[in-house]
Amino acid sequence: MLTPARFIDIHVLQSVPFANLNRDDTNSVKTVQYGNTLRTRVSSQSWKRAIRSVFEDRIGQAALRTRRIGERVTRELEQRGWPAELAQRAGGHTAAASGIKFELAKSSGDAKQTVPNKVLTNAMVYVPEAAVAELADLAEQHREELQQAKDIKKPADKSILPVSTVEAVLRSRNGVINLFGRMLAEINDAGVDGAVQVAHALTTHETDVELDYFSAVDDVTAVWNDATGSGHMGHAEFSAGTFYRYATLDLRNLVANIGDDPQAARELTTVFLASFITSLPQAKKNSTAPHTIPDLVHLSVRTDRPLSYAAAFEKPVQASPQGGFADVSRTQLAAYAQAANTLLGTTGILTSGWASLETKDLTGLGERRDSFDDLITTALDTALTHTAEANA
Repeated sequence: MLTPARFIDIHVLQSVPFANLNRDDTNSVKTVQYGNTLRTRVSSQSWKRAIRSVFEDRIGQAALRTRRIGERVTRELEQRGWPAELAQRAGGHTAAASGIKFELAKSSGDAKQTVPNKVLTNAMVYVPEAAVAELADLAEQHREELQQAKDIKKPADKSILPVSTVEAVLRSRNGVINLFGRMLAEINDAGVDGAVQVAHALTTHETDVELDYFSAVDDVTAVWNDATGSGHMGHAEFSAGTFYRYATLDLRNLVANIGDDPQAARELTTVFLASFITSLPQAKKNSTAPHTIPDLVHLSVRTDRPLSYAAAFEKPVQASPQGGFADVSRTQLAAYAQAANTLLGTTGILTSGWASLETKDLTGLGERRDSFDDLITTALDTALTHTAEANA
């Protein structure tokens, strides 16, 4: 049966000072033309990784994305006291038994020379961190065969480990994978449809990219004073602005991934929303420390479809007479939300609310809450109650 509470939309306005949260391949600030004006952009991949890092820490679960699963197993076995050579062979055989095509890593001293047993899978596996110990346990069970086995020296070499067992471990999941999903076409039934969709963040207003010239002092030269000039010179790109961030969580997909477990659904959803609110990409953090909190968070529980409010800023906001974009961005977001939901109709909204630094009322965003925690709790009480009633 379809759950009435289908989507939880989260909208965030956050002012970020001088920073470069997400760089391109030339170390430049990422941007996008929207509404015929240049905006600073942070990719969904970048912010999603930051969210996942906070999420894993809070939930007490971790996931591992790597082409080097065999090497990870090797290290685990070495920590268990296996001889290095045997541990390396076991790691090579583990990766070779994954069912994924692979290649051998190149020697650091000779790019034409490959390293036996140092297997790199052509696709990255994405597994719970606990899967490493399970694969190491499997190697323990087959230690005698591995002692007699040949090294993995070329992609055509076969593993002596049971492929079906290794693949079963690589299909395993935890809350991280159930929430964020997994793409792994090389192993049957290993793919997981993520319950979360995350948009690229963009500024609500036009921005300029600024070049920051810098130099580094050579301490010896400074003390000896026997030469002029700096020890190093360079430049980097930065920008600043108020960002609109958006994500939606599909409760139907989440329930399909985890099964009938209301407690797990509540925990995963709560921690995801809290992680989305507090996360921040870490690029250039040591030189910018842009550790702000959101100006405003709006949550909406919907039965019909996700609804982004990014179009509220297709026409870029202009700074208020007193300066600043945060205040006018909050006002414009609330006005757009009210207009959009009036146009669509409000029958698809089970509840909506907001929490903010803002002092004035923003009626278009539902009921005001005192804190982000209160906002999340109220939304989930409604969402999961209706889900439970639908499945009763």
